[in-house]
Amino acid sequence: MHIAADGEAVDIITVGDHWQSSWYPPSNLPTGTPHGSTGVCTVGDRVVLVSDDGRHWQLPGGRPEDGEDWSDTLAREVSEEACATVLDCRLLGFSRGVCVRGPEQGLVLVRALWRADVRLDAWRPAHEMVERRLVPPESVWDALTVPVDWEPIYRRILVEAGIPAGR
Repeated sequence: MHIAADGEAVDIITVGDHWQSSWYPPSNLPTGTPHGSTGVCTVGDRVVLVSDDGRHWQLPGGRPEDGEDWSDTLAREVSEEACATVLDCRLLGFSRGVCVRGPEQGLVLVRALWRADVRLDAWRPAHEMVERRLVPPESVWDALTVPVDWEPIYRRILVEAGIPAGR
């Protein structure tokens, strides 16, 4: 099982682009354009996952709006995507993606990654997500839809959050 080390570049190939994504600890904010926040959100002993199609499951998160800092983005995105309120959060680290080849070559994007305790609100999806589910920590890796090549970064997020990172 490969877990991204601090600063290790993980190759990620997308349609038309080649990215290198690296993990940075919370004490080392990397340079780049802020690209949002994502959270490992827990309700008691369960982890919240969301889906935009009912088949593929992900952690709540998204891009910043004007004037938002990292934690503001997390709170808004968790509210919009998971219909939940962040009660407390801890910064786990950052991912920094550099496009090294393709139409977006030279673009550098940074995302803050969090562990958040949340309160579930009434399920009234008003944005892209159509389902929410709660899973036990030991089932998160198998339930998540991890994009190809992203496994080392996702495993690091889960390890930092104290969640089993698969086999």
